[in-house]
Amino acid sequence: MATTTSITTTYAGEFAGEYISAALLSGVTIDNGGITVKPNVKFKEVIKKLATDGIVKDGTCDFADTSTITLTERIIEPETFQVNLELCKADFRSDWDAIQMGYSAFDNLPASFADFLISHAQAKVAQKIENNIWGGVNATEGEFDGIVTLATADADVIDVVGTSVTAGNVIDELGKVVDAIPSALYGSEDLHLYVAQNVYRAYVRALGGFAANGVGANGVGGQGTNQAMGDLMFDGVKVFVANGLSNNYIVAAEKSNLFFGTGILNDANEVKVLDMADLDGSQNVRVIMRFTASVQYGIGSDIVLYTPA
Repeated sequence: MATTTSITTTYAGEFAGEYISAALLSGVTIDNGGITVKPNVKFKEVIKKLATDGIVKDGTCDFADTSTITLTERIIEPETFQVNLELCKADFRSDWDAIQMGYSAFDNLPASFADFLISHAQAKVAQKIENNIWGGVNATEGEFDGIVTLATADADVIDVVGTSVTAGNVIDELGKVVDAIPSALYGSEDLHLYVAQNVYRAYVRALGGFAANGVGANGVGGQGTNQAMGDLMFDGVKVFVANGLSNNYIVAAEKSNLFFGTGILNDANEVKVLDMADLDGSQNVRVIMRFTASVQYGIGSDIVLYTPA
């Protein structure tokens, strides 16, 4: 049975040559280098964690163990996901794209629509992966446990109870997260404050001028609300907007402590379009995508999770 297709467009003149899709969240966490990608994980991979106690002791003439080394591990095991769509070419005969299908009774899927459908499927998968990286729940169809889900269940993670973040309180709330970062991590080159979009927007607005919050009535650089987005920092820590984080969530962690695992990285960019006419005589076209994905982190005690109350 073909995927339900609803066509509500009308034909007026020649085809303009473009399809417009609704704006989609991009997979910014992966695309912008916000997480360590571990490709070629066929089944599962072990992430080793090493911990030591105090290693410096008073000197003696003899060799004596100066520390206890504890090795523990976490497992990253990518799960398999798929996209299966089936469209009936007959649905497009009366559509405004019909002119591109030719006049033969043996129709071809409009090339422009096929290209659009592939691009749309890729974008949807990127959006879903982005959401899963942070807030995915394995029990939900099409999802794996995300960073927030894993961290919430981990007693080692440093928890900060927060509130709804606004431009008026974002400085204080981000400050709570930074204050909770272990001193051994503060100053690390790849330490990030991963923030939800609403937190990032609130921070940019706060930079535009709130005298009570210490940035001056005219904002940073006297630019008011004309603040430039990009490489923002807070108290010396890089701010990374993570589209997949739910509103009011903040995660402080090193990029090197967060992992995205997959089989072949390009799987998520490969889509097969199969015309079924030569196989079963139908007028159906199938769109097929398969890929594997999951996330994991190494050391829970090196992560701060800010959760709205």
